[in-house]
Amino acid sequence: MDRLSTFQARHDLSTEALCARILARHRDAIRVKKPHLATANLARIIDATLKLANRTSFHSMTLRDLVRETGLSMGALYAYFDGKDTLLAMILDTVSDVVTEILDQPPAEVVDAPVARLAWFIRSHVFLSETMLPWFVFSYMEAKAFPPRERRKATASEQRTEAMIAAALEAGRDKGCFAVGDIAMTAALIKPMIQDWYVKRAKYRKRNVGPEAFAEALIGFVEASILGRPRA
Repeated sequence: MDRLSTFQARHDLSTEALCARILARHRDAIRVKKPHLATANLARIIDATLKLANRTSFHSMTLRDLVRETGLSMGALYAYFDGKDTLLAMILDTVSDVVTEILDQPPAEVVDAPVARLAWFIRSHVFLSETMLPWFVFSYMEAKAFPPRERRKATASEQRTEAMIAAALEAGRDKGCFAVGDIAMTAALIKPMIQDWYVKRAKYRKRNVGPEAFAEALIGFVEASILGRPRA
C-alpha cells in the first residue's frame, strides 16, 4: 500500500512547483522576466487568493483585497494577470493539468490488473486532493459562481475523472473481475465519495481518520460492492 508520504515524494506539488507550471504556461503574458522572482510572487498571489476565497468567496474578493493580503502593489499584480478571470483560469488550469497528468497515468504494474488499478486511482485521488487541499476546495466550492467559460472547464475536468473511473471499471468487467451493470452510473457514484475527503474533511478529522485510512476504507467499500465479496 502506498503511503501519503511516498506519493508526495514522487510528485512535487508544492505551491512553488505549481506556480512554476503557471509561469511556464503563461510565460508570454507574465511581464516579470526573472523566473525565481516570478515564481515566488505567483506563490504569494495564489496562496492569498485561496485564503481570501475560503474566507469570503472568490466572487467577493477584489484586487484591492489581494493587494492588502500579498503586500504587492496593484501594478505588481497586473504584471502577472490582467484581471480576476485570468487569475481564475490559472488556478483551474493547473488543477486540471495535474489531475490529468497524475491520475490518467497508472503505473505499469496496475494497468492490466483492474482491482489494483481502481484501488490505485482512488488512493491517488485522495492523496492528490490532500496534497493540494486549498486548490481542490477552491475548485469545488467556488464552481457555482465561476463565469460560464470557467464553469464549463470545471465541469469538463469532473467528467474526465469520471471517465477515468469508468475506464477502470470497464476493464475490470471485461476481465470478469467486476460485477458492474451501469458503468457510467457507478463511476458517477464513486467520484463524489472520493470528493468527500476534501469537501467534508473536518468530519473525518473529528473521527481521527487520516487520508490513508479514508482511502483504504473507501477502496474496501467500493470493492465489496463491485466484487460481490468482502475485501480480504
